[in-house]
Amino acid sequence: MEKSKKKISLTLQITIGLVLGIIVGLLLQNNANIATDYIKPIGTIYLNLIKMIVVPVVLLSIIQGIISLKDIRKVGSIGVRTIVYYLCTTAVAVTIGLVFANIMKVGAGYVLGEGELSYTASAAPSFIDTIVNIFPSNAVTPLANATMLQVIVIALFFGFGIILAGDKGTIAGNVVESFAEVSFKIMEMIIRISPLGVFALICPVVASNGPAVLLPLLKVILVAYVGYIIHAIIVYSSTVKAFSGISPFKFFKGMVRPMMFAFSSASSVGVLPFNLEATQKLGARKEVASFVLPLGATINMDGTAIYQGVCAIFIAEIFGIELAFTQQLTIILTATLASIGTAGVPGSGMIMLAMVLQSVGLPVEGIALVAGIDRILDMGRTVVNITGDAACAICVDAMDKKREAKRNKIAG
Repeated sequence: MEKSKKKISLTLQITIGLVLGIIVGLLLQNNANIATDYIKPIGTIYLNLIKMIVVPVVLLSIIQGIISLKDIRKVGSIGVRTIVYYLCTTAVAVTIGLVFANIMKVGAGYVLGEGELSYTASAAPSFIDTIVNIFPSNAVTPLANATMLQVIVIALFFGFGIILAGDKGTIAGNVVESFAEVSFKIMEMIIRISPLGVFALICPVVASNGPAVLLPLLKVILVAYVGYIIHAIIVYSSTVKAFSGISPFKFFKGMVRPMMFAFSSASSVGVLPFNLEATQKLGARKEVASFVLPLGATINMDGTAIYQGVCAIFIAEIFGIELAFTQQLTIILTATLASIGTAGVPGSGMIMLAMVLQSVGLPVEGIALVAGIDRILDMGRTVVNITGDAACAICVDAMDKKREAKRNKIAG
């Protein structure tokens, strides 16, 4: 073998794993239990390893980012910009979902089966309970349960504490820096087996949800994915270009790896290490990306918002219910606010969809119609979610750089 022979890139390896997973899944459609019993456990182990290291990565990267910013006021400024960006793009996303679902009549011609629909919605917490639950009563349980909003709050307070402690906080800062580096190295080891993990995650999905099963609901999938693509291309391309000057081609080329992993794993939080690497290569500073991305993995749900808009119209149409303009505005508001606090893990959009349906009086039982294809929809919406996180990190970083340049110019 020639030494000069190029090693296959991890991105290409993941692509091969994804394609092979789809092919093997199609071949095992008549024997889906083989994929479920023997291949899926490998994917589960891989996802478990990702989940194992994600909490330390989120906790330590946010603390590290805050320490690097060195100024609590600057953290507040970046935080406000981040949240405003996320809320605005989420509102646009659910609007896109509603518009395309209305135009394409997503539920037209769908005939309900004779069997009874049933779906038990989990109880959604009230707004006040949501606010209260953000703040943990101890610092251990949120880490053990991967309650991401509470983990972020813990990271914020420890980061602020280290800054305020001054010289006495230097040792704590160095410890955080050291453990963060260790966590990233562990993440790198896990990422090396990504091709196998991607193969094992996608294969059972394809085997269990073959084309024949998906055909009756193909229109829902089509409309949702049209919304995903339009939102990603128009909203993210325009904001990244406007704020940072990065071309759409360069942006999406840089996001190939995290987008592929998001598609196969359907986990926004699990993609975080890939996203951190990609955004830094696209020019975002580490301290800003380390703060913005973990926050986005928890509260930014643009893809989920599109999915909710499409599914709400679909369920309304198949039940023969016409939604008024004001009701559709209610869907936009509910979906936008409900996105805050939704865990970035597979399937988390279902409880949000139940909240949206209840807000406009649609039957929650309708979720049973889309539950079977939720995984297919989830893969696409996760890609949109993490791409939005990256776009926000790049835009917020660009805004902060311009602000610093302006301040330095005035000072000079």
